[in-house]
Amino acid sequence: GWIGEAAPRPATDGPVLSELNFPAMELYAMPAATQTLLDDAVVDLDAWLADEVETAFSEQEGVAFVTGNGVSRPRGFLSYDTVANDAWVPGKVGIVGTGAAGAFPAANPADVLFDLVYGLKAGYRQNAGFVMSRRTQSAIRKFKDADGNYLWLPPTAADRAATLLGFPVTEAEAMPDIGPASLAVAFGDFRRGYLVVDRTGLRVLRDPYSAKPYVLFYTTKRVGGGVQDFAAIKLLKFA
Repeated sequence: GWIGEAAPRPATDGPVLSELNFPAMELYAMPAATQTLLDDAVVDLDAWLADEVETAFSEQEGVAFVTGNGVSRPRGFLSYDTVANDAWVPGKVGIVGTGAAGAFPAANPADVLFDLVYGLKAGYRQNAGFVMSRRTQSAIRKFKDADGNYLWLPPTAADRAATLLGFPVTEAEAMPDIGPASLAVAFGDFRRGYLVVDRTGLRVLRDPYSAKPYVLFYTTKRVGGGVQDFAAIKLLKFA
């Protein structure tokens, strides 16, 4: 804390460290192709198969980081216990209710989005963003202010995201759609709030022996994840 120029400086209380246990889980795939097909193909099938597997892995990781239960997969941020944001305690994710079952309020529906944004402390809002499904985006994109201006703004450049209330929006297919008691909108600083543990990158073992005449491409990746800072993520509950 603050101290005078010549005042003594005793030891201060330091931060308390606790262990985070996010084990790396394994993704695997084993596509196959005949050696003849590999020899005769006009494209590099080895590279094509690797790209397809990597895309499939990315999709499965995206689902796990949102809804995973932590059993043989990462734990998603929607799988943790929740608590009303006004009564937030560490170890739980704070929620803001819409006040309407399975819907936004009929009057001033966008107001709950402001409640969600300002339910997050200022230090987290600097790098915060929204996460929602495409159907939820479709509903929110229609919201306008009193002057008829859309609250949703399109990207200003090819490498920029659309913004809502000035914050970027990420589309995640694993997020639930709007429905009774659904947690359809997340807002927060996910770099601080959610830790992704990449233990190993994509590893491919080319096996031409085990299933002749097929060549097997045994592909694995180890990754884990979980919430590391519960104060950094807030959820909008449609209830």
